[in-house]
Amino acid sequence: MIMDIAIHTLTSPLHDENSVEKATKEFLDGMNVDFILRGGDFSDYGSHSLDLIFVRTGGTEGLFKKLFPDLLAKSQRPFYILTSGKSNSLAASMEILSFLRQKGSAGEIIHGSNVYMTQRILLLAKVGEARRQLKGMRLGVVGKPSDWLISSNADYDVVRSRLGVDLVDVGIDELIETVKSQPIVQEKCPNIPKALQASWPGAISIYHGLKSLVEKHNLNGFTIRCFDLLSAVHNTGCLALARLNSEGVVAGCEGDVPAMLSMMLAKVLLGSSGFQANPSSIDLGNGEIVFAHCTIPLDMVEHFELDTHFESGIGIGVRGFVEEGPVTLFKVSGDLSRSFIAEGELLRCQASPSLCRTQLVVRLCDKSLTDYFLTNPIGNHHIILKGHHKALLQQIL
Repeated sequence: MIMDIAIHTLTSPLHDENSVEKATKEFLDGMNVDFILRGGDFSDYGSHSLDLIFVRTGGTEGLFKKLFPDLLAKSQRPFYILTSGKSNSLAASMEILSFLRQKGSAGEIIHGSNVYMTQRILLLAKVGEARRQLKGMRLGVVGKPSDWLISSNADYDVVRSRLGVDLVDVGIDELIETVKSQPIVQEKCPNIPKALQASWPGAISIYHGLKSLVEKHNLNGFTIRCFDLLSAVHNTGCLALARLNSEGVVAGCEGDVPAMLSMMLAKVLLGSSGFQANPSSIDLGNGEIVFAHCTIPLDMVEHFELDTHFESGIGIGVRGFVEEGPVTLFKVSGDLSRSFIAEGELLRCQASPSLCRTQLVVRLCDKSLTDYFLTNPIGNHHIILKGHHKALLQQIL
């Protein structure tokens, strides 16, 4: 991820410019960050991965107050105020932050050791760049949420205003017709079980049909009311979703819009795919949860097997095996008002015949968080991401 970090400065005219410039150079050189130095020019404020307002001296509160309306119009992001603490700059920064709170604007003072400031700035820049990438994205909702997902809608207007993402409705009939019109593609699968060979061409047709829809509607990702395919084309989208996710197209199941949004937020922030799954069982005593679904992004697995779709016993499902190690659970609500983030460890993968084909056993680092699933969950599907990413994900909304 390429990031650009801009420094805009506030300086009282009462201070000697040469002394301030020397102190500025020493301060910024102490951090391992490539800054774009904009000085007192705020004309492009808000256009970078991260825009920092470097309060270099005291006596700058009035200068900021005059700039505030224009800065607010340029960017809806929080205000990040950088200060060295020299020349009463920390005191001025605190007054400015208090002013921002009174005006209902979010803000933060970045101050402390060089190590802390460097880590914080780079994290915020990564989040800012992810937000910039989201602007103008189009995510398809193919066929509306499945009937049983009674809480998994999204507020289209909030998603557009908060993230800059457009949710685009696409009829399931359009997909079905597109799939049926696909030419038979002679694509071999060397290790497919004999019992699934008759289903292979249909699964590939669904994959190409979804790719065609993505191109036609200029989509960056989608979620599909996939169970309608069972009766319409007697096959499933499990293999198609597994492949498309691994190719960089966020592809979610069952028309679950919040799950799709969670997958896309993680994708732009981390650059990696997420596994959409639902908890099948929870052990409150040891914090272990079994997550399962019939598809998983192929770029997440060490290897995979093909089987039938669990509920229907038809088509092709994917049983993926993921490397054991750190994981993060993530989910945002459809109105973006809240999120759930929990770090854990993937203990093992299993292959019980009584669950959806891909099954991951996760132990939460904080066992008390299992209570969330039983008292205040955000729907049933949650996204499993490889690695520990709580600090980053906490900033994305």
